[in-house]
Amino acid sequence: MDLKLKGKVVIVTGGAKGIGEGIVDVLVSEGATVVIVGRSKADNDKKVAEVKLKGGNASQVVAELSNPDTCKNVIDEVVATYGCIDGIVNNAGQNDGVGLEHGNYEGFLSSFHKNVVHYYLLVHYALPYLIKSHGSIVNISSKTAETGQGNTSGYAAANGARNALTREWAVELLKYNIRVNAIIVAECWTPQYSNWIKTIPDSDAKLKEIKDRIPLENRMTTAEEIANTAAFLLSDKSSHTTGQLIHVDGGYVHLDRALANA
Repeated sequence: MDLKLKGKVVIVTGGAKGIGEGIVDVLVSEGATVVIVGRSKADNDKKVAEVKLKGGNASQVVAELSNPDTCKNVIDEVVATYGCIDGIVNNAGQNDGVGLEHGNYEGFLSSFHKNVVHYYLLVHYALPYLIKSHGSIVNISSKTAETGQGNTSGYAAANGARNALTREWAVELLKYNIRVNAIIVAECWTPQYSNWIKTIPDSDAKLKEIKDRIPLENRMTTAEEIANTAAFLLSDKSSHTTGQLIHVDGGYVHLDRALANA
């Protein structure tokens, strides 16, 4: 399907690895120009080089997004290079394990800066350009806001905020024909997930246990599957979709787990 994204300038935070990398690949395949934003210049440059080698268009901006001062700089740099912004995918974040019992004030606030403050600030600074382009916003969020996980109060609360902001922005930006949607991720295979599962004793057995709980095909979601939905939501093919929290999770959150072993 041609999503009519050719020439569109889309910012993808955390676009060098994992879900963000999958989103970059799909957007580039649809002809979009992608700006990868992330803290590692080496990772960003590597991904940009891969895109260009395949004939795609991409650039990168180095930014530690947990530092609020960098967010305006990101938007200024993108506009200086391209003169416009057609879409933003807020994706960067980290499940940092800041819990209730053993957490603290500093860690909790730090988790918000890692996971949701930059969502707000990037869109805030990009808004004049999104208004001009009637652009689209996609927020990547997590099941933790709905299901809980244990020992991750900061991340769960930040994802609750991501979901709430998706609905709030969809309302506020109706007058500009800017659509805002979120993709809720459950169990998606990424390098970060792989590193986490290795910290668990008998990780192979734990991974099988997790997969067995995913109703559709008893497998992890792929980054490409998240990315395909993100590209659709950025495109005019989803022209009457806004304010939605879309679960791309093989039925993990909403279907009866008993179905997984039926």
